[in-house]
Amino acid sequence: MPLQITGALGDPDLIRLPWELPLAEWPQHHLVDLPRGISRHVVRFARLGGKVYAIKEISERYARREYQLLWDLARLDAPAVEPVAYVTGREEGLDAALITRHLQFSLPYRAVMSGTLRPDTLTRLMDALVVLLVRLHLTGFYWGDCSLSNTLFRRDAGAFAAYLVDAETGEMHPMLSDGQRLGDIDAAHLNIFGEMLDLEAGGLLHPSIDPMDTAEDIVSRYHRLWAELTQDEIIEEVDWHRVEQRIRRLNLLGFDVAEMMVRRKVGTGRLIVRPKVVDSGHHQRRLLRLTGLDAEENQARRLLNDLDGFRVAVGLRHEDEAIVAHRWLAEVFQPTIAAIPAGLRGKLEAPQLFHEILDHRWYLSEAAGSDVGLAAAVRSYVANVLVFKPDEKALLPDEATEPNANNLP
Repeated sequence: MPLQITGALGDPDLIRLPWELPLAEWPQHHLVDLPRGISRHVVRFARLGGKVYAIKEISERYARREYQLLWDLARLDAPAVEPVAYVTGREEGLDAALITRHLQFSLPYRAVMSGTLRPDTLTRLMDALVVLLVRLHLTGFYWGDCSLSNTLFRRDAGAFAAYLVDAETGEMHPMLSDGQRLGDIDAAHLNIFGEMLDLEAGGLLHPSIDPMDTAEDIVSRYHRLWAELTQDEIIEEVDWHRVEQRIRRLNLLGFDVAEMMVRRKVGTGRLIVRPKVVDSGHHQRRLLRLTGLDAEENQARRLLNDLDGFRVAVGLRHEDEAIVAHRWLAEVFQPTIAAIPAGLRGKLEAPQLFHEILDHRWYLSEAAGSDVGLAAAVRSYVANVLVFKPDEKALLPDEATEPNANNLP
């Protein structure tokens, strides 16, 4: 069978890659070094036409299956890597290959935990993983192998956003049963316990972190979030304030409420209320609609807070929010990013840079006892913080310490 690349092929040069060779033997000039996690398959990164692709060798059956599952997740706007194509008909004895687009600024958990992991950092990682798992379950996706190793993380203001990076064991259903969800949770509990033990053995865990407590905490966090999103709430018919409180709590978690299902409880004057949660990204979508900026959820919340502060500061309380957003973008956000030297802008995404500058301004102002202003904060942040940060767009780990580590597409 001749070589065939099937999918939404955006770069014709992909066909020119050395598919006749095992992926482990590809010449270095085709490859680019990026942070890599642990994988049971050989994975490499190739740069073509300014884009970076992750390529995984896998059997033809699983390459087709995973490609389709990733497309299903993409159509549902679920947080997962973007499928590009799968390759079949390679030389005899060689597996097929799955091609996905590299998720810029993402890090495998071992790169995030490159130093001794503090408890608060671990909490933020686990929160991101729980939100990811809940979002997948709401779409009807059964993961089958939830773990830190099968997840990529991007910085999201003071937190992290998590993305599925391996759908090999996944299944898509119209709706998951409780048994399927609990099975996924059991797998996550086991996998994360093992990963925590591995980190502990490598001296990467803070002494106060217990691997079993961490694994069990994932389970309890999942159940709390799932209940908040899906459980019925009984209210007095006149107490609609509680309904509003519920919606606000869901918005703070990053989830939108499309509609409310309300029915009367038989024999009482009470109502049973269940919100229909569509997906997360309440603040993301508002920021994108107003400014065109595509940010993670917590970044978007922070930028919107600054936009709202700008509205008050310049006396635009009663102006249309689209006009305010346009002025904030032109007068605040864009000049701030432009003030950063071009050679340093690739270290972090623009929304994350802006968030960190706002944080830096707050600390400088606290020390000075008055607002130091955005321009001074930018200068100080560049000179004292940004120049020392690693470039998260192309961070090269110490491969000598992880000879078998590969980033999963």
